[in-house]
Amino acid sequence: MEYTKTTCILNPDSEINREILVAELGNIGYESFSETDESIEAYIATPGFSRENLLHIPSADFISFDVSFTSEAIPDQNWNEVWEKNYFQPMLIDNQCLIRAPFHSGYPMAEFEIVIEPGMAFGTGNHETTSLMISEILQQSLTGKSVLDIGCGTGILGILASKKGAERITGVDPDNWAIKSTIENATYNHVINMEIIQGGAEVIPDKKFDFIYANIQRNILLSDMPQYYKALKKGGELIMSGFYSGDLESVRERASELGLIFSRFTEKENWVAAIFTC
Repeated sequence: MEYTKTTCILNPDSEINREILVAELGNIGYESFSETDESIEAYIATPGFSRENLLHIPSADFISFDVSFTSEAIPDQNWNEVWEKNYFQPMLIDNQCLIRAPFHSGYPMAEFEIVIEPGMAFGTGNHETTSLMISEILQQSLTGKSVLDIGCGTGILGILASKKGAERITGVDPDNWAIKSTIENATYNHVINMEIIQGGAEVIPDKKFDFIYANIQRNILLSDMPQYYKALKKGGELIMSGFYSGDLESVRERASELGLIFSRFTEKENWVAAIFTC
């Protein structure tokens, strides 16, 4: 099938603005995305492409930035081969966790293997925050534990938690594309103990969790942290990422106000994962 590539240039360009844009594009039928330093490249089957739909993406979501679109038809080709060659290579994290696509071959063996369908590029482990979160999860003792994954995206963190023995995983995400992606990837990985709920912090179940993962941008973390704290068991652990090292102090201050105890942080390419206990 022929696809149309839309190149999106944002001004100002930031992680949260990119997340907003990808969510909106997903809502109008875009199926896959890749990031460059300068832009987001979004792909949609050509029969579903509409320039008018691009121009009518809800303007309220673009209060803080402008975006320009350039679109071009891409000749039909082996899209799995394109992804494998250009965007998504098998990734081994801490010599323990292998992340690959269903079409990959010749990959190394690992204690934990996660198969991710790269229809959505975000959450494949390639982003620094995802790999930071995975590194932390690999250190956790999860057998028989309950896990809440806020902003679950592709479901990669919850899938790893299940493979490490977690008894119950709940994934929450406001975006329909993320819900579909998580369900699909859970099936690929034979994960049957993951509940998926669409929404934000307001839909967190009224129950307590041993571990909470929140890989979201800073403003949402600061706003929703009280709900995370409420859902965390005494002695439980909260891992937050999705923000830069310069934002760590404000995240620590907000956590301290709630009674969360700062444990440590890890950093990669100026991105941070911070660990707190209750």
